[in-house]
Amino acid sequence: MAVSNIRYGEGVTKEIGMDLKNLGAKRVCLMTDKNLSQLPPVNAVLNSLAKYGINFQMYDEVQVEPTDQSFLDAIEFAKKGEFDAYVAVGGGSVIDTCKAANLYASSPTSDFLDYVNAPIGKGKPVTVPLKPHIAVPTTAGTGSETTGVAIFDFKELKVKTGIASRAIKPTLGIIDPLHTLSMPERIVANSGFDVLCHALESYTALPYKMRSPCPSNPINRPAYQGSNPISDIWALHALRIVAKYLKRAIRNPEDREARANMHLASAFAGIGFGNAGVHLCHGMSYPISGLVKTYKPKDYNVDHSLVPHGLSVVLTSPAVFAFTAQVHPERHLEAAEILGADIRTARIKDAGFILADTLRKFLFDLNVDDGLAAIGYSKADIPALVKGTLPQERVTKLSPRPQTEEDLSALFEASMKLY
Repeated sequence: MAVSNIRYGEGVTKEIGMDLKNLGAKRVCLMTDKNLSQLPPVNAVLNSLAKYGINFQMYDEVQVEPTDQSFLDAIEFAKKGEFDAYVAVGGGSVIDTCKAANLYASSPTSDFLDYVNAPIGKGKPVTVPLKPHIAVPTTAGTGSETTGVAIFDFKELKVKTGIASRAIKPTLGIIDPLHTLSMPERIVANSGFDVLCHALESYTALPYKMRSPCPSNPINRPAYQGSNPISDIWALHALRIVAKYLKRAIRNPEDREARANMHLASAFAGIGFGNAGVHLCHGMSYPISGLVKTYKPKDYNVDHSLVPHGLSVVLTSPAVFAFTAQVHPERHLEAAEILGADIRTARIKDAGFILADTLRKFLFDLNVDDGLAAIGYSKADIPALVKGTLPQERVTKLSPRPQTEEDLSALFEASMKLY
């Protein structure tokens, strides 16, 4: 198991300046994005840095849903700055960009594709020491403050991929629920759907004992191990919090209890999937995001087409879990019950359909777009969506049920319309 140190509580952001002083940091890189640079979470960090006399440079050019180019721009900034510590304030896009900047600035002679996941990159193990990285999540979604994963759009191939190594996980995650209070409704919803799928996918992933072959050296063991007894605890607890609090957090921005609990659930699910992994919802989500046409989501202040990560993941979830439930149906049924299904008279062989129907109702109640067709896709796009899923072996092979290209086509087709 690998996990970042976590500090939780309202207002703990004010301690960051002390943390950096304790680390002996002399040149700090503060990473965020243009929207957040004007908002309270970044102000709280700036106030703490000023109070403790921390020398820093701010990089606020992080792109929401990063690309290989936006990673490279941040890496260039990090190399020039010769920083000895990093602070990332934002959602998964910011924290992931900061992980990549820290990695390549610490390994300046490496080619960009050296650490990118195979088969797109070389997937080399990280053997260089990285600088301390404090992550301050402002969304309740990715759990990136706890994981060794950094995801980006590889523009040339129109596909999402990433870097996965325990070595790049942040040194410390500062989970301050005050930062979620500035999140608009749809960002709360979409980041919450990421938590939901992290929990569901890691709990239903291929069990760790069934993964093979065993790596020849522990350094080659992937970050994603398959479902395991420790990750299961975190995933189930996160799922229970989502069931209880996500709707409240979306519907009432003043509900501090709900937003604080979703912030914790994001970290809990991150600890779960950061070690167990995710599978088909995430594997299929990457081309859904990467091949976006004209869709622009509500509440996102961006000038380009964008399918938010959590939305791209959750739209296939009913079809995916109906498909995977043939293996370990009891886990699928347990998840459905946590999400509100009455399973007293349920038959185990119907577990997938029960979980799929439970998810559809959950999404319908939260005004989620009616499937892939509602965000601009049609049946004609299915071959390209399948093609974009095939390179995602790092996650698709963690599905408890193996899948053919025909299976993937059927899953995309079933996800065109949800209700």
